[in-house]
Amino acid sequence: MIMLQLIACIGIIVGAFILLGLSPVEFTDNLFGFLTRRPKSIKNEISEATHRKKPSFFRREIMEAQDILKLTGRSSCFSLICACSLGLFALGASIAILMRNVFLVPALAVGFMFLPFWYVKLTANHYKKDISAELETALSIITTAYLRNEDILTAVEENLYYLNPPVRNVFASFLTQANLLNPDMDAALSAMKKRIDNEVFREWCDAISACQHDRGLKTTLIPIVSKLSDMRIVNAELEYLIFEPRKEFIIMVILVIGNIPLMHALNHSWYDTLMHTAVGQVILAFTTALIFVSTAFVIKLTKPIEYRR
Repeated sequence: MIMLQLIACIGIIVGAFILLGLSPVEFTDNLFGFLTRRPKSIKNEISEATHRKKPSFFRREIMEAQDILKLTGRSSCFSLICACSLGLFALGASIAILMRNVFLVPALAVGFMFLPFWYVKLTANHYKKDISAELETALSIITTAYLRNEDILTAVEENLYYLNPPVRNVFASFLTQANLLNPDMDAALSAMKKRIDNEVFREWCDAISACQHDRGLKTTLIPIVSKLSDMRIVNAELEYLIFEPRKEFIIMVILVIGNIPLMHALNHSWYDTLMHTAVGQVILAFTTALIFVSTAFVIKLTKPIEYRR
């Protein structure tokens, strides 16, 4: 009976979308835009800007994911992330309804809704690691070519096709600006260093800019590029240390969730008490909510530390 009602509810929602001519992506964009809009009063905006008042947890999580997508050049994926979040919200609520646990509906629905945003935060470090690896290769070959010909434009043009996106796109934009828009090399280098969030890359751009006025400074480029290799090694060690608490948390969550089918196999009366009585359903909902809250804190507290020299 519940399954039929759930299917009927899904059919009504799909029919409403078709009748109103709404696409899921458009609906989620408007919904999340409304939920994350900034405060209307100037006083509240000033409080948030000066960090005297923190945004709500929901808005803060979405804004952090949005900033990460913008930083990693994946801003176009935000609509898809929001659509997945809304779909998981409905999936979590549906699972709780099928389990006949009313108390579990908000915990499972809200917890599932945050999963795509937490996924974005977890993958941000891997994206930065890939950027650093590609950047290490790019700066090495471009620096070698620049030391040979002492012309940064020629050095970039010679090696552009050996680079991979998104680093290749950054250097391609640099060539376009320097060759077609503005011949001012300092301005082109200044604009390029803002496109990648990497301390060594910014230092390298400043050194190249200094070399335009004094060719003798080109000897400083090799030590700057070697920093990327040192930072990669140290960051790998830090990442290993950070992953240990996260691994222990995952094991504990698996043990907690695994106790439910284990209880069904060992003591069926305890399982019935947990799943079919009001007290047991409240305990199950509280445990589920606690798992999702703990997940948010673990992701925040085990955020990878970027080693800087």
